[in-house]
Amino acid sequence: MEHTRRTFLGAGALGAAALGNALATPPTASGAKPAARPASDGRPKPPAYRIIYNWDGAPHDYSEFPQSQEQFLDKVYAPMKDTQVGAHFWCLGTHEAKWASQFMEMVGDTVDRKYDSVRSMRHSEGVRAMLERGENPYQAVVDRGHELGMQVYASIRMNDNHFRGMQVSEMADTQMRGLTQLRRDHPEWCLGPRQAPKWFAASWNFAIPEVREHRLRHVTEVCRLADWDGVELDWQRHAFHLPLDDAYRLRYTLTDLQRALRRMTEQIGRERGRPFHVAVRVATTLESCGRIGYDLPVWIKEGLCDLMIAGGGAGTDYGVEVEAFQDLLKDSGIPFYPGFDSGFWGPHKSLLPRRQWNTAMVRAAANAYWERGADGMYVFNWHANEKTRRPLLTTIGAPETLKRTDKVYATLHRYVGGWPFSEPKEGAWAGADFHDRIYGETPVKLYPTLTEEGPGFHVGVYDDTRKEARAGSLEKIELQLELKNHSVNDRVEVRLDGNLLPKPEIRNVAAEDPDNPSDVDEDSWLVWGLSPDQAGRGVHHVQVRLLKRDPRIRPPLTVQSVEIHVSYRRG
Repeated sequence: MEHTRRTFLGAGALGAAALGNALATPPTASGAKPAARPASDGRPKPPAYRIIYNWDGAPHDYSEFPQSQEQFLDKVYAPMKDTQVGAHFWCLGTHEAKWASQFMEMVGDTVDRKYDSVRSMRHSEGVRAMLERGENPYQAVVDRGHELGMQVYASIRMNDNHFRGMQVSEMADTQMRGLTQLRRDHPEWCLGPRQAPKWFAASWNFAIPEVREHRLRHVTEVCRLADWDGVELDWQRHAFHLPLDDAYRLRYTLTDLQRALRRMTEQIGRERGRPFHVAVRVATTLESCGRIGYDLPVWIKEGLCDLMIAGGGAGTDYGVEVEAFQDLLKDSGIPFYPGFDSGFWGPHKSLLPRRQWNTAMVRAAANAYWERGADGMYVFNWHANEKTRRPLLTTIGAPETLKRTDKVYATLHRYVGGWPFSEPKEGAWAGADFHDRIYGETPVKLYPTLTEEGPGFHVGVYDDTRKEARAGSLEKIELQLELKNHSVNDRVEVRLDGNLLPKPEIRNVAAEDPDNPSDVDEDSWLVWGLSPDQAGRGVHHVQVRLLKRDPRIRPPLTVQSVEIHVSYRRG
């Protein structure tokens, strides 16, 4: 640890100099550096990927210690083999190095190789054992991916924070996995609780030049570990890089690092005679991108990336502004990939089994993305074996394979886990999804209004239900509306595209659970069967009016979810 500490004390001041000419863009004949080129100037583009699969590094601890390299590769590629995955992004970037770094601690060093769990030991010591055996697991990952017909990128989490809400004042006296000496020595380089959600106080502040130098060195080492096809700069894990109130004004600092990284990857491309692609993962709306500090117009104009991915900071954000991104990217040649995370955040008491509902939601969102102009799909944190995610990884990568699969189209659900707008104001991951799902229409409380009008909700359906009905493939279409704190004495009026719907069927999860002795639940689902004409392709408007609230119930009646279920016949 002492050697690492000495190295780290000089990292900030010496970072740029230590990289030397390896990072500089070669001068032109006149001695001046060439101007940044637009992405549409003929720079080689990556091939089209139907699905990009991001692995977070977990397969390192999926076998008993010591894990062999072959066991490792089998675990890595089990979910992706014989699917629609065309690119594999392998995550190497958090805080400690999983290689023999010239300036960073190696995995296990931050806890003196004394681990809180067997899993952590298997992971860190397994990596070290591979390196001690003289193996390069990352080149092996690239080679195996190429054998399977996939391109393989290194993936770097630009500001990952898995410090369990640790505060800056606690760092000096805390030993924690990933809490490096550099961060402990320089708490002033972190955002602090006044500049970010409290849970993310220990995140790096990229306005600090030394932080950018450190990240540049980190990414540079990773890019030279193997013959990668490119690198993903994952800005979304986690998306707190600058003081919240100043992030838009300080966006030039993130662009500064993005430029430096682009120059480094272009040099790698020149050295090996083929392109080294750069992917970026950003927020799902242009507004959130600006608020976080991603200056996308400049990144696009200067050609600072080759692929653009949009994903939530915590959980799947299926409110991706596909059309807005494609309009921004037009004529740039940069493809756009909307992303999925491990699941959908927030409480949801579906009438369907949870896994079946999740699968139908993903398929609906993917189908909508394709119809609206996406170039491919991106999946993140889909921990899986050869069976777990196969029904999705073999269907969401093309509109054709999504046809006649059950789908749940839903309004965007806004859920913020804690800080700053909901209780509890502290707690695990509080504020992680602050920039996600910002245009969510549910949940919404139903209050009496002066004009007797209530909230409206939008549900896009992207199956050709009329055509499928004529073909006899449709089983049913249902509008399902979840009401929280629903009493039998409540009365609401619901209209679909301006047309008043008849009295619904009222169902609840408890009554349909064979293991639940109750016939009633706190929430109720109002269910209407719809015709293909009522739920044709397009965006539908659902209007809800509160006519009467049971005066005995203190909490307001809340529209929790609005969904259109499209189900197909089997066989």
